[in-house]
Amino acid sequence: MKPDTIRIIDFWIGKPACAALTFLRRLGPAERSAALPPPRKIMFIKLIEQGATVLAYGAILRAIQKVGRNNVYFCVFEDNQEILRVLDAIPSENILIVRNRGFMLFLRDILALLGKTRKLGIDTTIDMEFFTRAPAILAFLSGAKRRIGYHRFNSEVPYRGDLMTHRVQYSPYLHAAVSYRLLVEAADLDPEELPQPKIQPGPDWIVRPKFNPDKDNLDRVRNIVSAAAGSFPSGPIVILNPNAGDMLPIRKWPEARFIELGKRILEKFPEASIAVTGSPSERAAAEEICAAIASPRAFSLAGKTKLRDLFELYTLSHILITNDSGPAHFSSMTDINSIVLYGPETPLLFGPISERGHAVFKGLGCSPCVSVFNHRFTPCKVNRCMLAITVDEVFALVEDRLKALSKRQMAKG
Repeated sequence: MKPDTIRIIDFWIGKPACAALTFLRRLGPAERSAALPPPRKIMFIKLIEQGATVLAYGAILRAIQKVGRNNVYFCVFEDNQEILRVLDAIPSENILIVRNRGFMLFLRDILALLGKTRKLGIDTTIDMEFFTRAPAILAFLSGAKRRIGYHRFNSEVPYRGDLMTHRVQYSPYLHAAVSYRLLVEAADLDPEELPQPKIQPGPDWIVRPKFNPDKDNLDRVRNIVSAAAGSFPSGPIVILNPNAGDMLPIRKWPEARFIELGKRILEKFPEASIAVTGSPSERAAAEEICAAIASPRAFSLAGKTKLRDLFELYTLSHILITNDSGPAHFSSMTDINSIVLYGPETPLLFGPISERGHAVFKGLGCSPCVSVFNHRFTPCKVNRCMLAITVDEVFALVEDRLKALSKRQMAKG
């Protein structure tokens, strides 16, 4: 299903469903969450956004610390499962997949999932979506007696009923990685004390997962690069990831600027190469960008790599320039230098967690314009926040990092 279709279903079906289930909950016997034993089996619910799953790594580790690796589960859409396999934090069989290739298939998988959660004895759910309704419904129907998630309290945010036993206050001032960890910490708190959680985040709560490349996969990706480039580049590889995807196209930096940036990099650094990445649907656009750069040292990898291949590619490369999208977070699992361009959303909440990640954000008075408070809908038609980012300033960052790389190489020599 397309993102807009998911939003429509979430509003027109999810909203009345949340209201009906809230009514049933209040008609039923009072849930005495305070008397529950400690969590034994925890299920995270994060259906979309693989990049956000990287940010949740610290929260997943904390859950594992509480109940053990074999007792942590993760519910996710089929298209977003691969990042969990790359992270390898929980067993593969604990990844509970929901297919979203059509409403009836989605509904069938949801019903199967609810039966499985009861069979597994899931007693704790952690809803990691901010105010999307489907995860809240899943949590309530899962059979879990302890349900942790965001509640709107007095905020004018999207309504999703009162289905959680542990109602957490959403803060727009905390990085997403910290917010996810707070959800896990709420499992040990008294649900009667509102709002939760009244605890101070620790300095070690943001945990960067480390990708360990596999030699065979590394060789295979090296061959993919060699085939696209004619031979494997002998100098630095700079990756351009120009498309933020269909979910929020307003996050895109203009393709013309990626083209100009690529030209300037190749002109200034004759030993460097440009690799343009993207999904299979972006293959034609990526090839057009390479054609416009007009250099044998610019080549397209769009549609030629799977998700796991990206991690191997980042291991082989030196700099990534990307819009605010999944690759910004995937790259943080490697040692590549990343330059991430923000506008409609803010790096204060979703910034890269790698010490080698650099966020570019102009801080216009209207930015960020998409948030949980508007369900990520914006009235903006012209993303001046992205247009305000110049090729000059991005090139200066690339130049600084390539010069530093050259100095390190000379020092080693």
